[in-house]
Amino acid sequence: MQTPALLVLAAGMGSRYGGLKQIDPLGPNGEIIIDYSVHDAILAGFGKVVFVIKRELEDTFRQVIGSRFQDRIQVEYAYQDLDDLPGGFAPPAGRTKPWGTGHAVYAARKKLDGPFGIIGSDDFFGRDTLTQLGKFCAGRCDGTHLGMVGFRLCNTLSESGSVSRGVCQARDGMLVSVTERLDIRRDISGVISCAGGDRRLVLADESPVSLNVWALHSDVFPAMEEDFAAWLTEGAGDPMKREYYLPAFVDGLVKTGRASVAMMDTSSKWFGVTHQADKPQMQAALEAMHREGLYPPLR
Repeated sequence: MQTPALLVLAAGMGSRYGGLKQIDPLGPNGEIIIDYSVHDAILAGFGKVVFVIKRELEDTFRQVIGSRFQDRIQVEYAYQDLDDLPGGFAPPAGRTKPWGTGHAVYAARKKLDGPFGIIGSDDFFGRDTLTQLGKFCAGRCDGTHLGMVGFRLCNTLSESGSVSRGVCQARDGMLVSVTERLDIRRDISGVISCAGGDRRLVLADESPVSLNVWALHSDVFPAMEEDFAAWLTEGAGDPMKREYYLPAFVDGLVKTGRASVAMMDTSSKWFGVTHQADKPQMQAALEAMHREGLYPPLR
């Protein structure tokens, strides 16, 4: 058994939401979303949390977030700097947009040694999700045996607008592929569909989807650096906006036989604030969880 770390991706600004939602009080006692994730991670056996942040936000994160947990769990920070790239590469002049989720994980490579879970900072994933992630990381995770918590699509929709999800294919409990699907929403007849070229594609309610909740190991970083360098060399897309996505990297490991990914199923309902209009629903859900005794005051 190994004591895993939790990597929290917190460098995004949430443009559709309209602000720095990572530190927006949403719980009944002023809790922010990260309060719940770290609380559940500690219960799940994680021994360290690493926040990937923008360097200019370090003081805010240390004051608002890190100070809350430093007496309960080891807290460290990694910085998603635009120029933190494989040797020989530099960002194009004028680019300000972060390089994406794959780069966010790459940015934390010097802070991780062994198995680690990955979550986003602006989503509520539920205790069962963190429990399964911690158990897998502690017992089964190495450089060739990775994991992913798969959510049921119907539990990850927003009532306020469309979402994007990685729709997964699995066989015998193992991930086969992840396909990014855009503009997912449920229509008035109850059917869930997504953009599909000149027509919309129907998706099953129980379709497993990725919310970038992964169990990885620091042994994958050499392969990630190689893959990231190849992606930069390829140079497809707008150089000011293109992003290096974590699911694409993991999908490449699976398809080339360099790693397998176990799919963990959770019945947890995702709550997020993709849009500002999601906030009241999120607040109501968290208040109900406190009333039911699932969480103590966390602030």
